[in-house]
Amino acid sequence: MLYPNELQRYTGRSHVMGFIANWKTRRKFKSDNELYAIAHTDWQADIEIFKKIKEAFKLAAKGEDVVSNQTIQKAGEIVLWRAQGQFHEAGRGAGQFVGASQGLSIPVVAGIRYRVGATRGTYVSGDPIQKYGEVGDVVLTTARVLFNGMINTREWAFAKWNGAAASEDETDYIFNVSNRQKTSGVLFGARDGREFNRYLSCALVAAEYGIERVITEVDKNMKELEEDKPMPPVLALEAPQN
Repeated sequence: MLYPNELQRYTGRSHVMGFIANWKTRRKFKSDNELYAIAHTDWQADIEIFKKIKEAFKLAAKGEDVVSNQTIQKAGEIVLWRAQGQFHEAGRGAGQFVGASQGLSIPVVAGIRYRVGATRGTYVSGDPIQKYGEVGDVVLTTARVLFNGMINTREWAFAKWNGAAASEDETDYIFNVSNRQKTSGVLFGARDGREFNRYLSCALVAAEYGIERVITEVDKNMKELEEDKPMPPVLALEAPQN
């Protein structure tokens, strides 16, 4: 049996524990809500992108370019997408001489000195890196990716691809093609990079299986996206104890 003073102490502790539990729940709810907002924004962006892709490939199925461009197209090639991007290509960082010596400086006549024994050492080239250059138009077609700049122009034909890679945030892309030894690619802003990723995957499907297959795959993706729609978190607080 609990006496009145013990009952009050016990009840007070329960209220405190409940307050702490609810405070932790609210804090987690706030964190979950922030993650939900990000996930929902990404989900909504993908919904809009795939809607655009479906309309784009409907036009492509009719043989119509999706965006205006000045690209000289090959027979049967259709332009699907265009945006601004920054070209980059494999290169090396700055090199340096190692093992150099200063030598000795010997006075010859007034105001004139002669240096002997100095060596520049051995030249070591810098580490391999991607060197970023100019910004220009990036054009995606049913057959290739193109970069058109004032100084550089490049094409990465799907038929010659050995592989490709993308950064985790979907902004930076590197392409490997069989007709060039150096890897190269393009860097986008966040919105264009995300779009390019989805359009590129569909363009590769079209190149391999045909345009009609893309529309089927997009419908399938849209259905899966609807099923995977992020749901907002629920705030479940403990009821106060009397």
